[in-house]
Amino acid sequence: MKVLGLKHNWKQFSLLVFINAFVGGMVGLERTILPEIAESEFGIAARSAIFSFIIVFGITKAASNYFAGRFAQQYGRKKMLIVGWLFGLPVPFILMMADSWNWVIAANVFLGINQGLAWSANVIMKIDLAGKKDRGLAMGLNEFAGYLAVAVVAFLTGWIASEFGLRPYPFYLGIGLAGIGLLMSIFLVKDTAPWVHSESSEGNNEKRSKENLFWKVSIGDRNLFAVSQSGLATNLKDGMAWGIFPLYLSAAGLNLYQIGIVTAIYPAFWGIFQVVTGKISDYTGRKNMLFAGLMVQAASLLIFPSLSHFYEFIIAASFLGLGTAMVYPTFLAAVADLVHPEDRAESIGVFRLWRDGGYAVGALLAGFLADLFDLGFAITITGVIVMISGITLLISMNKLKKPVHL
Repeated sequence: MKVLGLKHNWKQFSLLVFINAFVGGMVGLERTILPEIAESEFGIAARSAIFSFIIVFGITKAASNYFAGRFAQQYGRKKMLIVGWLFGLPVPFILMMADSWNWVIAANVFLGINQGLAWSANVIMKIDLAGKKDRGLAMGLNEFAGYLAVAVVAFLTGWIASEFGLRPYPFYLGIGLAGIGLLMSIFLVKDTAPWVHSESSEGNNEKRSKENLFWKVSIGDRNLFAVSQSGLATNLKDGMAWGIFPLYLSAAGLNLYQIGIVTAIYPAFWGIFQVVTGKISDYTGRKNMLFAGLMVQAASLLIFPSLSHFYEFIIAASFLGLGTAMVYPTFLAAVADLVHPEDRAESIGVFRLWRDGGYAVGALLAGFLADLFDLGFAITITGVIVMISGITLLISMNKLKKPVHL
């Protein structure tokens, strides 16, 4: 019998947190400079064409999330983590040597699979180890590491690009991230299936689902539906921000170094505050934290197009990151609360399918609106969508789990 809880499993848990920072860093490679590469090196002017790399990334990651959940259940979490890193290895090499935009698209297919498999496996393994008591804290630490790394690498690539050029130097970071991440996953990580069996044998309030889990998590259970749709809206916002923000800030007169700071502040606040928000949701329950976080995101987006100065953008990006930090670990903890331990991996995979499908929807919608109207209009409409999602969650989610510390 394996003992659950962060106190008893802190060594393996800490290792997984560290590895997830490497996973997140792979996304940070593109965060600041890829839209600039599209315009300056490949002469792509249409916003919808520039955002094609985010659309491909979102679709691939979403599908990989689902299969990661299913295959982790069947073949083991560690194997999914290792396979995810194998797909990540080619990404920096392709990006630094790409001589056409099609190669950038291909790199994002590999990156999407890397993120879907490696991040999903990491999430599932941490939940396996943590048990109920600190589930929100566990997810906060996981997402903290991943998105703080996104911010750090996004800043570093922007700085390196401003000093040494857009390619190849910023992508050398990715070679180190993928190589070290793979080696740690092979030689240091333990599979967490034994912890799942221990939790199941202790009894659980939730019975194993007799429904198809894809249907249940997507729409069959109103509480899981509420979480899934708000996850999609949150990453729809992020898909927009990934593509629109660097271009919008450039049009507002910011230089590449300043753009790097603003685009890094957003995931930095997103990452740092998740440790706090994840733990708070363990006490307050999930619904209130989710609703408040969605409203903070919406307000930040709605005010963004009215700003014009560097420090104003920093403040707005900070609140956008804070709002995202309020929901991100809470999403995963809520799904884990609502399903049986043996259904956990696949259920989280389905949720992450919908959540990360938002990248593609957001980039596609933002590109269309930016081409048809302008960049500011695309940001505003995204804010309205996030607000509607928050109201939908408030109405739909009726099962408030009692805080586990009571």
